[in-house]
Amino acid sequence: MVLYILCTGLGIFAFLQPFFLPDIKQSYAYTQIRSNDAPWMVTLALSLCVFIIFYEIQTQAVNTRIIALMGMLVAINSSLRFLEVAIPGPGGFSPVFFLIIMVGYVYGSYFGFLMGALTLFVSALITGGVGPWLPGQMFTAGWVGMSSPLIKPIVHYLAKILKKNEMKIEIFFLAIFGAIWGLLYGAIMNLWAWPFISGPSNQYWTPGISFGNTLLRYSAYYLITSLAWDLCRSAGNVLLISLLGAPVIKTLRRFQDRFSFSYQCE
Repeated sequence: MVLYILCTGLGIFAFLQPFFLPDIKQSYAYTQIRSNDAPWMVTLALSLCVFIIFYEIQTQAVNTRIIALMGMLVAINSSLRFLEVAIPGPGGFSPVFFLIIMVGYVYGSYFGFLMGALTLFVSALITGGVGPWLPGQMFTAGWVGMSSPLIKPIVHYLAKILKKNEMKIEIFFLAIFGAIWGLLYGAIMNLWAWPFISGPSNQYWTPGISFGNTLLRYSAYYLITSLAWDLCRSAGNVLLISLLGAPVIKTLRRFQDRFSFSYQCE
């Protein structure tokens, strides 16, 4: 539970901290926004990942084979992001969230957080996508993987009540989960830079405005700049989970049985 609070609390602080500053420098140069914060925030996110790994080792929840498996999965997912950059898909579609969701769902929340955060870090190094936005991407992708096991109690309950194939119910709810996170990822990531961007007063934040006005301005900004891209990401998640979810879950579970490990945080 303490690690959940750390993973969530530190990320929320990093995203919301600008809104509580008395004054901030706003700019049109997106690539320079939060550039002074990025190095220590990346270090913080990576330190948190290392802490989780060592914590799990100390509790004997993982062994060297599982760490190797995590490294292999991160490498595979990072390669998928390289293909995404080399062969751009429609809008904001990205294949990396599919495996983050699957791994978190099968192996548990801590493994899911590591999968998300490390995938975005390693893939940024491979694709040249390192920038001041990277810490926000690491935390948000980590939350995607960390939250996916929350579906399990619903799946188990419905499978017992409806007496249907559990795999079909899993894929159905994972597809819904992927659709929701396809939108949430973009909505959360916008907050990383939005307070620092200059623009029309009805779409951009200024220090001192009320919470209600902030929501109205952000909603207008999101609808105009991000919704279409996020819908593509959401649809892509649904498509990949629907087509590939069942065989990938079966494969991951075979590794789980072979390595004889399980997480309590599901």
